[in-house]
Amino acid sequence: MGLVRAGAIAVFAMLGICCTSVRPVHAEQASLTEKLNAYVGCINRLSERSYDSRARYFSWVGKKGPTGKERIIYGTYTIYETDGCKAGVEKANTLEPHDADLEAAASAYVDAVVALEPLLKDADDYYTQENYKDDKMAKGKALHPQLVAAWTAFATADSKLRNGIETIQEKLDAERLAEIEKSEGRKERYHIQALMMRAKRLMRAESAEKPELAKITEALAAYEEIAKSAEEYATANKGSSIDSFFISSSKSFLTTAKQLMRRIRDKVPYSSGDRMILETGAGAWMVEGSPARLLRDYNELVESYNRTNR
Repeated sequence: MGLVRAGAIAVFAMLGICCTSVRPVHAEQASLTEKLNAYVGCINRLSERSYDSRARYFSWVGKKGPTGKERIIYGTYTIYETDGCKAGVEKANTLEPHDADLEAAASAYVDAVVALEPLLKDADDYYTQENYKDDKMAKGKALHPQLVAAWTAFATADSKLRNGIETIQEKLDAERLAEIEKSEGRKERYHIQALMMRAKRLMRAESAEKPELAKITEALAAYEEIAKSAEEYATANKGSSIDSFFISSSKSFLTTAKQLMRRIRDKVPYSSGDRMILETGAGAWMVEGSPARLLRDYNELVESYNRTNR
């Protein structure tokens, strides 16, 4: 199973990089693989939709909540089948190897989505059926603080679970890369895997809620180094699976990562037009040096990786 598309965590603020189903390197890792894939499955099924529901809601609602005087009322989106996530996590938490922090994060994630599901369904029914026309938005006003609290709890739990999974994934990826280098040398597979590892690390650094320039600079330099090395290898080995699309995608991601780094480093503000695009969410990827553009380019790199590894 290849990498999957990253999901947007918050409009105009933070992006999430998760998740890839973990493939066992050795037979004894099968239990760990099953455990992590259960957590990853929850995130892949529920997280993006949960964040999209928040984005849709705040595309028409102000920070203080609905007033009933809005020009357009979109409502929100719903999530479904959180019981499947709950069952999967409960089973996964019994599997070896045990990690108390990771298992607690997974349980907290379940609690958050289970609490969010009925609220979103209630809000969706209320706005879809236009019941606000009958009660002067009374229920909408009452639901607002509940929705905000539920989304906040979810975002916190989601972030902790992602971080826990990715810490383990990075360790497994590093071990796998070391084995590839030992058995094959720094050839085709090494360059592809090393580039994707460093791309994910760079994405995490630039997508952090509070980006640290030192970490971004270090991750950017490491990624640029392997991107150049992969291109040189592809040029010298025309028959390799490192094709022009993969190289082009890797360079586009590098360009956008540099643009975003400069915005952070030099505190470059967005123009009024760019801010309008970013705030609405539609077409946000068109803004150069934006988190949305970085996510778009990362997703395209992931897609080129998946094609390369079919």
